[in-house]
Amino acid sequence: MDADDKREFDLEERTALFAEAVIAFARRVPSNDVTLVLIRQLVRAGTSIGANYCEANDAESKKDFRHKIGVCRKESKETKYWLRMIAVALPELRDDARPLWQEAKELNLIFGKIRRSAE
Repeated sequence: MDADDKREFDLEERTALFAEAVIAFARRVPSNDVTLVLIRQLVRAGTSIGANYCEANDAESKKDFRHKIGVCRKESKETKYWLRMIAVALPELRDDARPLWQEAKELNLIFGKIRRSAE
């Protein structure tokens, strides 16, 4: 297993890299009355996935862990939503948003599986 394979399975690193990519994408979105709200929501949701995962890893109980993982799942789903809205507002960014949307989808599936496994 090489470094890239390990990084893929290190969710703290993977979610941090995702948050960095969301920030980089958001910086490229032109700011106007419509996109300003979308940018802020995207950055909040996209960066909170990793923060909540870090909190889950330090959970004080199984119930707390499941709750934090559930928040990760919700935030990843919300990130997909805001990426979709940006693609609607700025169709020229659709292709740039697609890989982020795909990663948010994969994270959502991963956190859903983790949460179900923690029951």
